[in-house]
Amino acid sequence: MNEVSILVTLATVHFIALMSPGPDVALVVQNASRYGRQTGLYIALGLSFGILLHSLLSLTGVSYLVHQQPLLFALLQLCGGSYLLYLGYGALRATLANWSLAPGELSQKPELLLHNKRQAFSRGFMTNILNPKALVFFVSLMSTLIPAGMSLGGKGIALLILWGLALAWFAALAWMLSTRHLQQKLQAAGRYIDLLCGVIFTAIGMMILYQSLSGLLS
Repeated sequence: MNEVSILVTLATVHFIALMSPGPDVALVVQNASRYGRQTGLYIALGLSFGILLHSLLSLTGVSYLVHQQPLLFALLQLCGGSYLLYLGYGALRATLANWSLAPGELSQKPELLLHNKRQAFSRGFMTNILNPKALVFFVSLMSTLIPAGMSLGGKGIALLILWGLALAWFAALAWMLSTRHLQQKLQAAGRYIDLLCGVIFTAIGMMILYQSLSGLLS
């Protein structure tokens, strides 16, 4: 298989994975529909840089070494699961805060808000980089599709494809969710979006924490 075929296959597999429901998609849906386009785009940027770092660490073998060390990987799972539980708690708290409000109204309590662009970027980046499932995915993706003998230029293009597709997909999702017509409808359903995202974050976080504790105790 030549490098062009490898890169096309890589892009296809990666794009399918990006569209799969998970913490990254839930984060964009929750925040772009609530806080608007700019926040959604900065979260998309943070997620894409998390994916870029995962890709780079996998390509250089660092992520493989972490995956092969049970204690290190369990600690990563512990951090990632705890962070997702934190996001789940925030989403469920927002649900309770807004449940009694009229449709379309949002609580403006300071602790529920994303205050600036840097905070939005950081939340996207941390959500992705602390997800141990992302580490496993990129280790598998790189070890399966990227041969050791691939040219340096080819590997650079691979990194650019992984980052660029992630940014394009999450930015497009944030853009679509923040159009005026759609955002009015989504804000009317904001409490239900918060509830769904809270359940997703909490369920995945608890599953990851269970796997982490199982690994530490085994």
